[in-house]
Amino acid sequence: MASVIKSYPESESALSALTNSWTRHPILRFCVRRFTAGLLTLLIASVLVFLTTNALPGNVAEVVLGKHASPQLVASLDHKLGLNRPLAVQYLSWLDGIVHGNFGQSAVELANGYAHAPISAIIGAPLVNSAILALGTIVLLVPLSLLLGTFAAVRAARIGDFVISYVSLILGSLPEFVLGTFLIVVFFSELRLLPPISLVPPGTSPLDNPKALILPILTLLGVSLAFCVRQVRAGVVQVLRQDHVKMARLNGLPEPRVLWRYALRNAIAPSIQTFAQAIQYLFGGIIVVEALFAYPGIGALLVQAVSLRDVTEVQAITMILGAVYIVINILADLLVVLVVPKLRTGVA
Repeated sequence: MASVIKSYPESESALSALTNSWTRHPILRFCVRRFTAGLLTLLIASVLVFLTTNALPGNVAEVVLGKHASPQLVASLDHKLGLNRPLAVQYLSWLDGIVHGNFGQSAVELANGYAHAPISAIIGAPLVNSAILALGTIVLLVPLSLLLGTFAAVRAARIGDFVISYVSLILGSLPEFVLGTFLIVVFFSELRLLPPISLVPPGTSPLDNPKALILPILTLLGVSLAFCVRQVRAGVVQVLRQDHVKMARLNGLPEPRVLWRYALRNAIAPSIQTFAQAIQYLFGGIIVVEALFAYPGIGALLVQAVSLRDVTEVQAITMILGAVYIVINILADLLVVLVVPKLRTGVA
């Protein structure tokens, strides 16, 4: 192999360039390591999800069809779902389908007489609805957290700080269904401004009726905002007490420039992980909010799939949420590296 490379200078130079690129760019090494670890984590999660769902008592076909179903119908559904094959073969076939974007067939839909019931077609619209709900919350969550957290830090131990801190503490301690019910009472029962439920007719988008999104977004925002604001405040307060910030103020720099250049930029790095956790919650923990407002999202679909014992649907939704969690963690780690200059040259 070495003789072949030596006989081709172009190959040797290309290999040298690739090696130099790898060693001189720690961020590239960081991304490769994180994505490799993420894929490994997702693979382990797939094994756990598959084994857990298949460890449930009873035959899936019998549960879906009912106890009065004939053995022929049960055997036919078993064949369609591939449940008559060895467990290892089922897992490998299921994993291969996920890699190619095929999450399998819905047991419930096949039992209802549909010849073809792909999971991807069933979960597509609810997944988009949940993404719209989460993204709408994120658009408000990040700037409001930075604004309120910085304001509270600058007004530390004053009335503004106390108001923001105590309101955040109260909102953060309220369960989603309590805050959501309170908002329904205020904005629907008393003020008659917003609808109490967020109905999205099939074939339409939640964006066609923006009013239906306001109360769910406010509920998610109230719960998530509390923790993020307190984290931003703590970070800014800590930075404002450092000597280089005091020196910048003594040198006569305008206060907005001090806050942006020295305080907020240094305090935002520890807050990135907090935002990542809040976003993970928005994508994976909105089941209560979707159920409260009858919002047709992925959380409501997961509850329905569990109640109907649609194992393939539960597996697909769980894997999608797991992938979202892992991607958010990787992006948060990468943002921390990009924000903190010291980490760019020695990423672990």
